[in-house]
Amino acid sequence: MLILGIESSCDETGLALYDTKKGLLGQALHSQGDLHADYGGIVPELASRDHVRKITPLTHLVLQEAGKSLADLDGIAYTAGPGLMGALLVGASFAKALAWSLDLPSIEVHHMEAHLLAPLIDPKNAPQLPFVALLVSGGHTQLVHVKALGDYHILGESLDDAAGEAFDKTAKLLGLGYPGGPKIAAKAEIGNP
Repeated sequence: MLILGIESSCDETGLALYDTKKGLLGQALHSQGDLHADYGGIVPELASRDHVRKITPLTHLVLQEAGKSLADLDGIAYTAGPGLMGALLVGASFAKALAWSLDLPSIEVHHMEAHLLAPLIDPKNAPQLPFVALLVSGGHTQLVHVKALGDYHILGESLDDAAGEAFDKTAKLLGLGYPGGPKIAAKAEIGNP
């Protein structure tokens, strides 16, 4: 099966082409970091509009680089949440409309479950089930016991800000700019241990 995956939960437009026998055939990612830098954080409406501008060209790019066409697809998967409502709506609308036009199934993917299961994509390096995963993704920080596919138990999570938000706020307080994580990491590299 050949699946086109679409991720638009926040400020990055990501597409991937995955073959169930051959693995990852292509991927493309557009980051909106520069777009939101002047605001010190993500502006949801700007994020949504940028997804609208980038999703079609990125789709063509991923297919072209893999030597495939829309006619080769067997299904289209998309991030259904959690995330920014407008950004999610762009990805879902595009995926559903494209799937409908090609008479293909559209597949909703839970954002956090995708993070949990991403290590399983490469069978040679995949952890054995069950395992414990630390999710640090933008607005989420969770420690999860992955018992089996679809069987998850949250062991703990942040009560206030997620780690990604904390890095952005700390960087803002220090005058380092946005996004905070990479800016703080760069400063840490040249700091005094």
